[in-house]
Amino acid sequence: MATRISRRFEALKEENRAALVTFTIAGDPNYEASLATLRGLPEAGADIIELGMPFTDPMADGPAIQKAGQRALRAGQNQRKTLQMVREFRQHDQDTPIVLMGYYNPIYRYGVEAFLKDASEAGIDGLIVVDLPPEHDRELCSPAMAAGLDFVRLATPTTDERRLPRVLENSSGFIYYVSVAGVTGGRAPTPDEVEHAIGRIREKSRLPVAVGFGIRSADQAAAIGRFADAVVVGSALVDCIDKADSSDAGTRAVHELTRELAGGVRSARG
Repeated sequence: MATRISRRFEALKEENRAALVTFTIAGDPNYEASLATLRGLPEAGADIIELGMPFTDPMADGPAIQKAGQRALRAGQNQRKTLQMVREFRQHDQDTPIVLMGYYNPIYRYGVEAFLKDASEAGIDGLIVVDLPPEHDRELCSPAMAAGLDFVRLATPTTDERRLPRVLENSSGFIYYVSVAGVTGGRAPTPDEVEHAIGRIREKSRLPVAVGFGIRSADQAAAIGRFADAVVVGSALVDCIDKADSSDAGTRAVHELTRELAGGVRSARG
């Protein structure tokens, strides 16, 4: 069955360009500002939106995204408000794919069955759950796919030839390749190393491959966009909110950087 995610990648394949995937934390720095940021991302050039579910103990996130999650939690953000934010987004945009990214604990606390039902009804297209390996597919992956949600897996530079098939087995939507060993917002990936890793993944899967962690500029996005199916940028966008003098200024800064990144991705293949 065609999904928003698969349709978006098919359309971009026709255009011969990579997708720009943006990541922000739901509720950062507050609900209204976060919703305004979310609503403006497609017009600014985001092809797919990853929306972070704030959590108190984000093991894979660097300082920028940790701070963003804390700001959101202090402002009262929770899972129900995150789903409500997507419902409000869908009132004006029925086409842009939205993937929730985060950790299993908030979903478990919500109740898996109830969460999947509410997420599907809200207009969520997929999930990236950092701390649920394939050995725990029964917990969330299989029920999510049965509910019509894509379950996006993470592959890393340390995912070896024996592990990779297991990681890819129940993946859907796209593969998220974590381009560097470490947390979000670290050093920029080396394009040659990333291209080699993507080639290894494509030998075993026909899913699109998105590359994230460490990409902060239009030039870096263009370098990865030459061969990847999607380029993911998160920490650089979250930094815009952290450094802004006001919530409105943060939203404007996120949209401006998104436009720059989109220009880089769109120019990557000439």
